[in-house]
Amino acid sequence: MAALLASQGDLKLVAEASNGREAIDQFRAHRPDVTLMDLQMPEMNGVEAMIAIRAEFPSARFIVLTTYVGDAQVLRALEAGARAYLLKSVLRKDLPETIRLVHAGRKRIVSEVATELAEHAADDALSIREVEVLKLIASGNANKMIAAQLSITEETVKGHVKNILAKLAANDRTHAVTIGLKRGIIDL
Repeated sequence: MAALLASQGDLKLVAEASNGREAIDQFRAHRPDVTLMDLQMPEMNGVEAMIAIRAEFPSARFIVLTTYVGDAQVLRALEAGARAYLLKSVLRKDLPETIRLVHAGRKRIVSEVATELAEHAADDALSIREVEVLKLIASGNANKMIAAQLSITEETVKGHVKNILAKLAANDRTHAVTIGLKRGIIDL
């Protein structure tokens, strides 16, 4: 990526970071016009780093670079302040132009990601509690264990599981976890 940017006469790489906390420190030190942000980083993920940076610098502009196309993950990134969402597979082709667009105040989402967003735009979103239950299912917990961990009844857990299956159009708990991971609703 550094070599790609170096080949562009009007673009300059001012800093690099290997985790979210470093990204915040580097942003404070350099205050770049546009920040390229990965979603999956150690210590602090990209969404958390963007939220922290925008709390201090509300006009910060971000381009998310990732391999994840899940609609929930995209929405979290956009809500955190991403102005563009690029897949790493198209960086060589699209990154320089996207940086220029974002610097000019525009937004960009690649078509594959836009398609994923559109496909689930009318879906009922899982509630915060349903996401908690889905995460606990993904961790291998039975309903009884989930009920104990969340201080709710087992019948309430069963109701949440029923809602999760319906909202995700899943056949069973395993299928719901798979869909949740694919769409970025949960991660492991």
